[in-house]
Amino acid sequence: MKQHQRQDAILSLLQARGSCSIVELAEMLEVSDETIRRNVRPLIEKKYLQKVHGGVILAPKGEDEQPFVRRMQANAADKEKIANLLAAIIVDGDSLMIDTGSTTAYVARALRGHKALNVVTNCTEIARTLVVAMDNQVHLAGGQLRRDDSAVFGHSALTFVSQFHVKYAILSIAAISLQGEFMDHHMLEAEFSKAMIKQAQQVIVVADSSKFSSRALIQVCSLQQVDMLICNQAPPAELCALLEEYKVTLILP
Repeated sequence: MKQHQRQDAILSLLQARGSCSIVELAEMLEVSDETIRRNVRPLIEKKYLQKVHGGVILAPKGEDEQPFVRRMQANAADKEKIANLLAAIIVDGDSLMIDTGSTTAYVARALRGHKALNVVTNCTEIARTLVVAMDNQVHLAGGQLRRDDSAVFGHSALTFVSQFHVKYAILSIAAISLQGEFMDHHMLEAEFSKAMIKQAQQVIVVADSSKFSSRALIQVCSLQQVDMLICNQAPPAELCALLEEYKVTLILP
């Protein structure tokens, strides 16, 4: 197992247990205590974990990531515009993967008038929104349920999503750098988004303009992996130039 795989496993264990000693992690992952210390050090530095006597715990959420209800309320009109633009692209019978996020929650609402969609998601809210629509087939990943937004993560969710091949992967992200990096705050979210990208013919990122001035720790993908970016207003000139260079279609109101 490579270091990044162990780090993912460590985060998953701590999501489930809340805290673990170094000795416990070493035993569960069948490596030495020193290997675990090396693996958790970057996670502590990035504030995913917090060091305690003899072990680690999940770090308290900082102010960078707002609770889901507040995120739904923030820039709501812009997110609705983005969702409607996306809905105009989708046709009845399309196959989609949709990740968890406030903007993608609005996307699900905008898609309620479509028929016979095949939807794969890790978000129970999105699944509930679309399963009642006409003739839709909705596939919900199983795994560890997160309390904040009722989204599912972990190895089971990744295995589940790998079974499907879809036309579109629809991603919400936390930040877009001027260098064309699409980023997220949480490793488990980034991991799921990366898995979606592998299973889709086309990748669509939905992001309101606040994401252009935000920062996040984990890169999800680069411009080379994105086919379309849907925003409520034009990105900064530097990013627009890169979108054109990498032939990423920009959709605006």
